[in-house]
Amino acid sequence: MARVCDICNKTAIMGIKYSHSHKRTNRRWEANIKKIRVIVNGTPKRLNVCTSCIRSGKVQRAI
Repeated sequence: MARVCDICNKTAIMGIKYSHSHKRTNRRWEANIKKIRVIVNGTPKRLNVCTSCIRSGKVQRAI
């Protein structure tokens, strides 16, 4: 599963991790993606949605 939000297209971002001795290594911060059932045009559909879109109410969950 690609870790991309189907609503806001949030993906992983790259950065640098610093150790205690300040050695630098590359790292990724992955988006918190959940596979949930949402209502799209009146029909339930399974989408990959980030938790910030779920909390903000950008999607309507299918129960």
